Amino acid sequence: MKKKLVLLSMVLVLGIGLFLFLGLNPNSYQYALSRRIPKIIAIALTGGAIAYASMVFQTVTENRILTPSVLGLDAVYVFIQTILIFIVGSEAMARADHHMLFLVSVVAMVGFSVGVLGFILKKVKGNIYLLLLVGIVTGTFFRSASSFVQVIIDPNEFLVLQGRLFASFNNVNTRVLWISFVLLVAAMVYGMSKVKELDVLSLGRDHAINLGIDHKRLVNTMLILVAILISVSTALVGPITFLGILVTNLSRELLKTYQHSYLIPGAMLISASALVYGQLLVERIFVFSTPISVIINFIGGLYFIYLLVRENQL
Repeated sequence: MKKKLVLLSMVLVLGIGLFLFLGLNPNSYQYALSRRIPKIIAIALTGGAIAYASMVFQTVTENRILTPSVLGLDAVYVFIQTILIFIVGSEAMARADHHMLFLVSVVAMVGFSVGVLGFILKKVKGNIYLLLLVGIVTGTFFRSASSFVQVIIDPNEFLVLQGRLFASFNNVNTRVLWISFVLLVAAMVYGMSKVKELDVLSLGRDHAINLGIDHKRLVNTMLILVAILISVSTALVGPITFLGILVTNLSRELLKTYQHSYLIPGAMLISASALVYGQLLVERIFVFSTPISVIINFIGGLYFIYLLVRENQL
């Protein structure tokens, strides 16, 4: 497994090298690197956070086809951005403190995640299909509410809003990048101290309790951790719905282990690599004509359908 992690690391390093140095020339390399370095930091943070949160969430819910994004967190982000544009306007938001807007988005998404998803998990009591149904209904509600507001919003404001609703690494807000770095790294470091407990939790609720795990406390703690990771990464670059389900299952298939100390780093490396090479594809092949979220969601959506069909056949 360690050899596979080293191989994944080499693939990621190669992608980062290509992203940073491909096409540089002596006359403009300083400007190019000043634009590319924040992008690569945002890519690594976002990919790592989504993979980390998705792996933990699947362990908590005891299901390999669920991710926080499937349960409506992206829809909450869209709703928050729509309401902010509708109430204060794009000009006021451009003049507002970027740190404050970022924190408002993060706090609102964390509040929703911990409150609503925590309540849902308690009520469904292991019924994964009911959990998925409730999550989809919740996401549909927020998307419908967002669509209603977007219909009555000023067309010029709507154009600004559209730019915020697609994940993009082309215009990373460097003013909140370092706040995101601190929040995400702190959450990940804390989460790594719980990997042994997550290994036990993956055996199931009853087995975990019998082996001495405080199931309720651990689940609530992990939900807060997942909410922070997904909220910060989404507020930083925008929603990427199906990346989590793609990289977590690829990590499980590649590493073939139950140990989260290997699964989580593996998923993070795969996720970051997918975003790096995806962004290279967007910039070099599609010439910025297609957002990276469209590519990731298309591939991830197909894989999600495949997993649903496979689970139904088992």
